[in-house]
Order: sequence, then structure tokens, then C-alpha cells
Amino acid sequence: MKPFSYIKARTEEEVIASLSSPGTRILAGGTTLYDLMKLNVETPTHLVDIASLQGLDDIRLGPERIELGALARMSDVAGHPGLAARYPVLAEALAKAASQQLRNMATLGGNLLQRTRCAYFRNGLHYPCNKRAPGSGCAAREGLDRNHALLGGSEACIAVYPGDFAVALVALDAEIETLGPGGRRRHKVSELHRLPGSTPHVETILEPEEMIIRIMVPAAPYGRASTYHKIRDRESYAFSLTSAAVALDIEGGVIRSARIALGGVATRPWRVPDAEAMLAGQKFDERLAMEAGRMAMRGAQPGRHNRFKLELAARTVVEAIRIASDRGARL
Repeated sequence: MKPFSYIKARTEEEVIASLSSPGTRILAGGTTLYDLMKLNVETPTHLVDIASLQGLDDIRLGPERIELGALARMSDVAGHPGLAARYPVLAEALAKAASQQLRNMATLGGNLLQRTRCAYFRNGLHYPCNKRAPGSGCAAREGLDRNHALLGGSEACIAVYPGDFAVALVALDAEIETLGPGGRRRHKVSELHRLPGSTPHVETILEPEEMIIRIMVPAAPYGRASTYHKIRDRESYAFSLTSAAVALDIEGGVIRSARIALGGVATRPWRVPDAEAMLAGQKFDERLAMEAGRMAMRGAQPGRHNRFKLELAARTVVEAIRIASDRGARL
């Protein structure tokens, strides 16, 4: 790990001013940043600690929307009884991420901004990686691609976006509020993460001097009939092989509208409107759900070792639709 300076920010304005210095990184929970610093993937010259900022760790469940502070801990939000009742998809996405110890430290804002990464990225001193060294190549293209993306990849990068919470937020049409030198801005979470294209090292639309301060989720009837279903190699502390966030507006057993987003298979959280449209006006049945699941993977480009995800992802969607439909029937 290379030497760096450290300051503890007292105000949001102090954070923004600190970010104007090249090589500065924000430190909140540090669960990803410290890890990448040890690997010399991240080599900041300055760290600005925002963990003590006031008013950014709140959890507000209002009649029109849910507001979550960017410094709220994943475990606190996952265990909030009101959130679990109104939006089980959010509570489940957080509860199924990482380990309990990491969830106790990790913040919502940091989780959204964790680096999209793979084993070749983490071991970039030994393998070419365009995310670590732009223009060097992508070892995964000809390497072991079992855990890599089938959707949204490019010649430059096929790393899978690793998070769970953002997948659920994308399904719910959530927004973030950010603060930068130009003031406050709002962005849709669905637009936060960039496709890799030819510049996979540029991962989000945020400016270097911009920080997330709040997450907003609109209140809607589909919140209660929702779930986050995650398939992984081991039950805990593992990234998803495939996952699906599903929320249904359902009445009398009829799905009036659906929201579906995929994780574990794409270079960013992946919304699938064509699959959603197949469910509108229909009652749940296995055949229809499977058609929607396979539609969700339309356009996938599997590699040599991850073709199994085509069927696994489709069946993950089916099970998520089943769970959400059952919850809708009990309302």
C-alpha cells in the first residue's frame, strides 16, 4: 500500500473542496476501498473520511417516497422493519450482500459506487486489464469467463457489476441526489453506471468532485409484492451467479404491471422492459414466467464457460416472479 494523507471531514462542503485535489478518494465504510488499496488497484494520495457527517445516515419512510441517507449502513437498512414490510426487495438485496461483518460497516452510497471488477482486474499486475491500465487489453476475453457478463459487454471489458442493492433500485425506478461544485443534482439509478464500451475505467456518470448524499425510492403499490432472488456458489459472502429483482403491481391475481432487473449477468444493473411487458395483464403461470425469463436474456452473448447462465438466469427470474406473485396474493 502506498503512503497517503488522511483528513476527517466536518461538512459536506469540506468534502467537495477536498475532492478538487487529484488523487483524492472518499472514505465511508472502506470495505471495498481498503481491499483495492492493498492490491494496489486503488492508489489514492489523499483520503477524506465522511463517516462523521451529520444527517446522511437517516432512513425516512414517507407516504410519497422512501429516502435513505448515503451513509446509512447496509445492515441497518436491511433490518429496518418498515422497509422490509413495504419494500422486501430492498431489504433482501441488502441482506444477501457480502457478510454480516461487511454489512455492519458498508454504507449505501459506497455500495452503489463499488468498482465493477473481476479476478483479472484484482490481479492486474499479472494480467492485462483495460480497467486498470486503459489500452492494455482484457484477459477475460480469452480466459476463464465463468463469472463474466453475457449482457452489456464490449471488446474492452466483460466484468460483471457485482452489487445487489443497485439492481433492486433500478427495478424500482429509484433516484440518487448528489452534491458537487455546481450544487445538488438528481440522477436515475438506472443511468448511474456506464456500459464499458471502449472506456471501462470510467464506470459512472458522476463527476470526480461529486458525492452521493441521498437515495430516493417512489412509494408505489408494487413495493410490497416484490423480492430479490439471488443464486450463488455459496450461501453467503459471494457475488451472484444470477439474480433478479422483481416487483409486481398485482390485483385479483392479475399482474397489472411488472418491474424486473437482473444482476450477475451484465456489466451494469440490467432492466428488462420487454420481459416486463409480457407479464402485463396476465396471471402468473410457470410457462408465462419462463417465457419472460428467457426474454430477459435476449441478446446475451455467452463466452466459453458461462453459457450455463442463460438457463440459470431465466429460472431465477421465474422463481422471483413466483415469490412476488405469492406476496401480492396475500395483500
